[in-house]
Amino acid sequence: MKMQKTEDRNSDREIIDNDNSSPSKTIDDTYVEITLDIREDTVAVHSVKNASGANIVEEAEVEVLGLAKNVKKKHSFGASVVRNTSMRMRQVAQELKLLASLKKQQPRPFDRTNSVAAHHALKGLKFISKTDGCAGWAAVENHFDELSATSDGLLPRGKFGECIGMNRESKEFAVELFDALARRRNITSDCISKIQLKEFWDQIANQCFDARLRTFFDMVDKNADGRISSEEVKEIISLSASANKLSNIQKQADEYAALIMEELDPDNLGYIMIENLEMLLLQAPNQSEGGKGLNRNLSHMLSLKLKPTVETNPIKRWYKNLNYFLLDNWQRVWVVLLWIGAMAGLFAYKYVQYRNRAAFDVMGHCVCMAKGAAEILKLNMALILLPVCRNTITWLRNKTKLAAAVPFDDNLNFHKMMAVAIAIGVGIHVLAHMTCDFPKLLKASPEKYKPMEPYFGDQPTSYWHFVKGVEGVSGIIMVVLMAVAFTLATPWFRRNRIKLPRPLNKLTGFNAFWYSHHLFVIVYSLLIVHGIKLYLTQEWYKKTTWMYLAIPIILYSGERLLRALRSSIKDVKILKVAVYPGNVLALHMSKPQGFKYKSGQYMFVNCSAVSPFEWHPFSITSAPGDDYVSIHIRTLGDWTSKLRAVFSEVCQPLPIGKSGQLVAECLQGENKNLPKVLIDGPYGAPAQDYKKYEVLLLVGLGIGATPMISIAKDIVNNMKAKEEDDLENRHENPNPTSQKKRNFKSKRAYFYWVTREQGSFDWFKGIMNEIAEMDPKGVIEMHNYCTSVYEEGDARSALIAMIQSLQHAKNGVDIVSGTRVKSHFAKPNWRNVYKRIALNHTNARVGVFYCGAPALTKELRQLALDFSRKTSTKFDFHKENF
Repeated sequence: MKMQKTEDRNSDREIIDNDNSSPSKTIDDTYVEITLDIREDTVAVHSVKNASGANIVEEAEVEVLGLAKNVKKKHSFGASVVRNTSMRMRQVAQELKLLASLKKQQPRPFDRTNSVAAHHALKGLKFISKTDGCAGWAAVENHFDELSATSDGLLPRGKFGECIGMNRESKEFAVELFDALARRRNITSDCISKIQLKEFWDQIANQCFDARLRTFFDMVDKNADGRISSEEVKEIISLSASANKLSNIQKQADEYAALIMEELDPDNLGYIMIENLEMLLLQAPNQSEGGKGLNRNLSHMLSLKLKPTVETNPIKRWYKNLNYFLLDNWQRVWVVLLWIGAMAGLFAYKYVQYRNRAAFDVMGHCVCMAKGAAEILKLNMALILLPVCRNTITWLRNKTKLAAAVPFDDNLNFHKMMAVAIAIGVGIHVLAHMTCDFPKLLKASPEKYKPMEPYFGDQPTSYWHFVKGVEGVSGIIMVVLMAVAFTLATPWFRRNRIKLPRPLNKLTGFNAFWYSHHLFVIVYSLLIVHGIKLYLTQEWYKKTTWMYLAIPIILYSGERLLRALRSSIKDVKILKVAVYPGNVLALHMSKPQGFKYKSGQYMFVNCSAVSPFEWHPFSITSAPGDDYVSIHIRTLGDWTSKLRAVFSEVCQPLPIGKSGQLVAECLQGENKNLPKVLIDGPYGAPAQDYKKYEVLLLVGLGIGATPMISIAKDIVNNMKAKEEDDLENRHENPNPTSQKKRNFKSKRAYFYWVTREQGSFDWFKGIMNEIAEMDPKGVIEMHNYCTSVYEEGDARSALIAMIQSLQHAKNGVDIVSGTRVKSHFAKPNWRNVYKRIALNHTNARVGVFYCGAPALTKELRQLALDFSRKTSTKFDFHKENF
């Protein structure tokens, strides 16, 4: 009896090949294929075929009926046939029912013919990934020629990884790969020729999964006995962890090796075979094929829709792009146009005014240009203070509806634009005077100069006449101070991108930027003096400089005074200090009375032990419902470095066994010598508007996750509070105050945190576990990405992924992040992230909030624009600015 198993959607079928016939019969008579449908309590004949494949169900039925009819005529023979047939059918039915029941009880073996598994296998165990340097054999051959030039045409074992394009972090992994390939070919030398390298390359570049699996198995099986021991598993785990910069996993290699042996060696044989390794590596995703196929089709259709189409008509193309631009930037456009219009109007007004004065006859259009530029300069020197009046902007954002038309989130961008306009205005004003007006006054004839005597006195004979006066001295000092402040505010100096020798290195960094910016106190004072001592204007009411500056200066001064008073009144106590790896300091402080904030907002922090004058902004990481205020500070500059050093000194380092990755910790009461900290805020930020959106995409890079953590926690708190309110008000009249308090739209959030180092996940480990515990319905879908780990499918991360799956399934904890949130490897495919949200939330408006390095801003903003224009889902992009 031979059995061949097939599957059906509603039943299990067994194909029975009967080969017990007598040898005297032909093949067609001796070989019969019967397909049965096995259900819970019945067995039905599905089809009967002979060896040629012809369906003989009807003939078989006729023969059986015929046997039944002739049973009386041929009693002995007929009875025996019927008896044998029925017994055989009963036996088969019993056996097949037993197999079906066992099949339901036992796990189904891995099916290599499964399409999903085959696709998964094709992606797995790649020894050369797209992030590596070599694109093919030609590049490898060139590397070989360079590296073997000094070694007699042979490639040393230690340079194998460099030759095939692996990075330096993978050097040890590359050496083990070299040894495995050499063992397979019985090569004992530490050097190989180009021909041998070509054989190595052909094997590791082979697209066949079985070949890759064999290579990976050979790497682990160092003694080449065809078995992998626990010690060998431990070694390859340490090697993979080192290549992926996962120090925590490297320290726990023994534990994870035991976990793999427990899974793959249930009989405690002490070793695992290649079949066991294959089974674990190729576990197909447990997803519905129908749903997956549907999503794949929709995703493909969306991809086709998102393909860029080139408009051949340049006018239509220009109109289309302009229309898109205006739709996306109409708030910025009207503000900028109003600003440019105001500058143009003031310039034209002054130009025409001096065009009709006596000075024009002497100095010509130069004096008109100088005075027009001066008027623009006065306007921008007034306006530039408004974007940094943070209390005013926060009040306007929260208490008025102006936020719908005014882009408050771009306050610092407008501040920079006005700074550029000021620089241009200063340049035109100075050049017009120095290169045109003053030379003309020096060279003018006495008759032509005579109308200027009431303003300049006797005709000057040198430039010194203009420089020695109050106007000249104040102007020169202002230009110098502005040049210093503008230069040190550029990204190259502010972010330490320029490395200067000592002592000039003090000119770079945030401290230099902060102190140089306060030189504008002197600049504004001199500007008022300069405006009062004008050469060509005598009447006080025409000296308008102080009129431009009065209100902005009073407003800004009031804000600074409010900060000083508020920070001194709102005393805070340090509740907890934690120093994490990755140079991160966490401060938990008591919440001052009346300190109310929204998730996504930030506050300024001052520590007199570092600097009594400096205030620095940091996002609030605690949720509004917490009874404390917390911030996480990444050491990036001189002030933050000193702050971390000050708190590290007073906090004793904890034992490794007690703290894990925590470097130092200090709780309230343990140390009374903690530095005093002042806070000022809260201040409005783009992320605080998250409640306007039903669907959120939160993206944080590194320490940029701080505002997103607060938002995620606040969403869970709000959802929980809303459920409690609904439960309380189900049989009672709704409480209007409670309903207003819980008035938020957010129902779904996708949180993506991308960081380079494994230790970074310790910053918010407790908060992320808390969110996961408080969110059983999965309102917030959290994704952690560790970019130091090679992408999924790379052989260098294959074992890490294997351990990750086992550990998460067994204990519910991710081995990379140490949280309940399962981590992903390498960088996210942001286009797929947007696509997935667009498919899941059609006709929805999604709020995209990003905080992190500027490099990713352009990509995320452009994707938001593309998907908003070509799908029914609209993405509103917001970037955090400080």
